Amino acid sequence: MEKSNLQKNQSKLGFNDLTIETLRDRAATMKDCLARSQIITDSMTSILGSFDLRLSALETAMRPTQIKTHSMRQAHENIDKTLKFADAVLIQFDLVKQAEAEIMRGPHEDLESYLEAVNQLKQIVRFFSTNKTLKSSIGVITHSTTLLQKASLMLEEEFRQLLTSCRSHFNVIRYVFVYITVFLLIRCVCFCYSKPVEPDRLLDCLPASLRPSTAGEGGKKNPSDHNKSAENVVYRPPTLVSPKVVPLLHDLALQMTQTGQQQQVFIIYREARSACMEGSLKKLGVEKLGKDDVQKMQLEALEAKIGNWIHFVRIAVKLLFAAERKVSDQVFEGMDSFMDQCFAEATASAVSLLLSFGEAIAKSKRSPEKLFVLLDMYEIMKEVQPEFNTLYASISAAELRESVSALTKRLAETAQETFVDFEEAVDKDATKTAVQDGTVHPLTSYVINYVKFLFDYQSTLKQLFLEFEEIDPDAQLAKITTRIMQALQNNLDGKSKHYKDQALTQIFMMNNIHYIVRSVRRSEAKDMLGDDWVQIHRRVVQQHANQYKRISWSKILQCFTIQGAPSDGISTTGVSRATVKEKFKTFNTQFEELHQRQSQWTVPDSELRESLRLAVAEVLLPAYRAFRKRFGPLIEGGKNPTKYIRFTPEDLERMLAEFFEGKVAPEQKRLI
Repeated sequence: MEKSNLQKNQSKLGFNDLTIETLRDRAATMKDCLARSQIITDSMTSILGSFDLRLSALETAMRPTQIKTHSMRQAHENIDKTLKFADAVLIQFDLVKQAEAEIMRGPHEDLESYLEAVNQLKQIVRFFSTNKTLKSSIGVITHSTTLLQKASLMLEEEFRQLLTSCRSHFNVIRYVFVYITVFLLIRCVCFCYSKPVEPDRLLDCLPASLRPSTAGEGGKKNPSDHNKSAENVVYRPPTLVSPKVVPLLHDLALQMTQTGQQQQVFIIYREARSACMEGSLKKLGVEKLGKDDVQKMQLEALEAKIGNWIHFVRIAVKLLFAAERKVSDQVFEGMDSFMDQCFAEATASAVSLLLSFGEAIAKSKRSPEKLFVLLDMYEIMKEVQPEFNTLYASISAAELRESVSALTKRLAETAQETFVDFEEAVDKDATKTAVQDGTVHPLTSYVINYVKFLFDYQSTLKQLFLEFEEIDPDAQLAKITTRIMQALQNNLDGKSKHYKDQALTQIFMMNNIHYIVRSVRRSEAKDMLGDDWVQIHRRVVQQHANQYKRISWSKILQCFTIQGAPSDGISTTGVSRATVKEKFKTFNTQFEELHQRQSQWTVPDSELRESLRLAVAEVLLPAYRAFRKRFGPLIEGGKNPTKYIRFTPEDLERMLAEFFEGKVAPEQKRLI
């Protein structure tokens, strides 16, 4: 049976039994001839040695014999070379048989032997390609090439299996985990190298300062600490594929590419690793949301998702993609252009998934409340962009680099447009809710807090301004802040016109401008707006306070003036008691009315409140004391003087201390 198989294989290679036997018989005949020739030559040499005197004559006679002997020796050498070549050819036939048997068993039993067989076939093809004069060369080359194609298909399948899971046979596991215990071997069999990475593994690779303290916090942060992530921290990308398996994958990929199977390797790697990358992001919490999905979300829920997304971007670029880059570099080492293409394609869908949420936010309806999360998103994109560009530096990844750059630019544009929207919203705010006590309007506190947060993002804002034109970022930030402040003052001025009481109009403006000035002085906005701006607006506060005093108290102070009274300020000659009574009565009525109304008004700043009371007291109390001292005796000597002189200076001082406290009267009248 074995002889029959040998004959079949020899027939495939262009040989038959007759050819081999003939070649062997001829070789034996040539050996016999050479042996007889050697005997004759030795005899002739002995004879010639004893006939030195006849040498010259014999030389002439023996010349034909010498020529024949030389020819026989040359023939002997040629036959020897032929036999050696024949042996080499026969060895190649044996190697073809051995390699064929190894390849037909497949790579899963003994991959190292399998790869050696593939290399042996390549050498055989090279051998017969350089000896095409042999009748059997074409047949051997054709047969070996067919075997190499089968081997490539088997290697392709093996490569696919190794990328998706660890094979369950002993030899591969031995190649992957040498000297490991049986227990760990069993676990290795169950472990899949291209399964999505668990979130906990990725979180553990983050620097401690950037790890969320509780689930769901993600990357959400307060504007005041938004720069913490920019610190120089160390990231430790996870190991996605065991270092023991990577050399095996590299050998398989190299064998396949050398046999022209680059496309198959590319497809296998892309499918396995792409699913791993995308699945890892989805496990982490990355969602593919569109503009409509974003529009339907409540602001609080949206801010939470944006905070998480910022966290995910940092993890994806600095950990997941960086780790995958390392895997592709090792698997495709020595295949540079192919390496870059495989990495780009393996992560393309994951990059698209990651960016989709940012694009949805950038395209969604703008609102002032979104500005700070837009700045956070812009900031993280600027943070990871250099590293992303390094990972995807190849020509094949140009589209991915452009998508990151485009999103960064779009976020900057949306943030800048939101600036303009905010300024317009402040200027045109038509809030119907009025503050009846003249205190600080909610719009004022909202805008001031907004501006404070803006200055927490100074570095980000300045970077954003430079996205569009070469300007002085400090000057641009000051310009925007000034415009927002002016828009606020314009709006407040319009709101103050709704008060029926002009004194309350002044209190309202005084309170709000004072709040603005005080907030600016206590924030970084002071350095940007400058001392001149602060001083100008402090004077505006004082002007409103003076206007209040004039409107509220000028009329009541007229009660202390009696027309026709002596100008010496002492005498009461010519002043009737009835006139004095009317003056006291009018003063009492007006003061009580002011006290009742203005004790309901509010000046929230204690220093400003005391300052305003003191300013009123400094005018009112001396005038009242002087008037009572001069004209009080005219009433005190009459009937029921307390009916007219109802207040002592101390009473007035006590009641003034109740002004601007925001007290609510039992039956509060509408004041605006």
